[in-house]
Amino acid sequence: METDKNQIMMGTAVLLTNGLLAAADAKTAHGLIRGTERFQVTGVIDGNHAGKDAGEVLEGIRRNIPVYAHMDAYLDEKGKKPDFAVIGVALCGGRLDEEWQAIAMDILNRGISIVNGMHMHLSEIPAFREAAQKNGAQIIDIRKSKPFDQLCFWSGRIFDMKIPRIAVLGTDCALGKRTTSRLILEACEPSGVRVRMIYTGQTGWLQGNPYGFILDSTLNDFVSGELEDAIVRCEQEAGPDLIIVEGQSALRNPLGPCGSEIILSGNIKGVILQHAPFRKYVDGGEKFKCLLPDLETEIRLVELYGSRVIAVTLNGQGGSCEELHRYGRDLEERINIPVILPLENSPAGMGRILPVVAKFIRNHKNFPDTSRRQPESGGSNA
Repeated sequence: METDKNQIMMGTAVLLTNGLLAAADAKTAHGLIRGTERFQVTGVIDGNHAGKDAGEVLEGIRRNIPVYAHMDAYLDEKGKKPDFAVIGVALCGGRLDEEWQAIAMDILNRGISIVNGMHMHLSEIPAFREAAQKNGAQIIDIRKSKPFDQLCFWSGRIFDMKIPRIAVLGTDCALGKRTTSRLILEACEPSGVRVRMIYTGQTGWLQGNPYGFILDSTLNDFVSGELEDAIVRCEQEAGPDLIIVEGQSALRNPLGPCGSEIILSGNIKGVILQHAPFRKYVDGGEKFKCLLPDLETEIRLVELYGSRVIAVTLNGQGGSCEELHRYGRDLEERINIPVILPLENSPAGMGRILPVVAKFIRNHKNFPDTSRRQPESGGSNA
């Protein structure tokens, strides 16, 4: 049975970005501005963009989410407190500095519950815990690991799952893999293709996806099992036509090499690979001169893991729209795989993903299963 959206909705929320609304660090806020079933987003607190619409700041699309200079301005206009304030940034190392801690304390002292996606758990700091209790507020630290006895170890159940699965991976982190995953869902919905997403980061949970886990707060031994369990539950409870698995970081990003467990433990046969053609170094590796992997070698690497890249999506950061379109056309001719520009072409352009998805669903049973050793045909190989 599918999870009722009414059970997912938690209430109204403001997003806290502290001047970073237009920066990549605010990708959590960006996801919630683009869409969420868990919260009704009623405003953004960001002094650098006060008076504007958050959607227009983000990508020129009005979304009727006003930006306020501070919480007092929000309360003066709205006349009542939001149910939640969501920390809308993902800072390096998941730490909140003194300025951010002061912002969080002010929120709690106003009696507003705070949703925190940082590795730094506010509920474990006595001063924040006491402020929440005193003012009748909650602290929701969503990056807390589940108790040990609730974690799943990989069991092999994935090999019994029949519904086709596509992973949205990338050549780097902070490329928009989750955004692309959600845009695929939205593009497929009008066509009648029922798609569900397995989230693997905090923003996916914040957007209301009922199936998934937060990979970077899960003990390494259980990452494969938690992924498998989310896919199994999604297939058994929701029974969609297709499952999309959100990727994290990249196969060859030294700050967080990630993706092989998604392909192998999730028995993934189709990959949509996101790439930033104008990015020279991996995100966070600039001072070490860590070059972004070549796209075509990344495609071959995915194939070595037993999967297949069925489409490439592009992030245009650092280049003009004209340069991005030209690169996309040239790349598609070169690799003979559909190349799609999710944000530049959205929403109508994402329709190009539909034939890719439909073909994968039709043919997924014919994709070779290299995750398990195939039985020998008999006779000697000598």
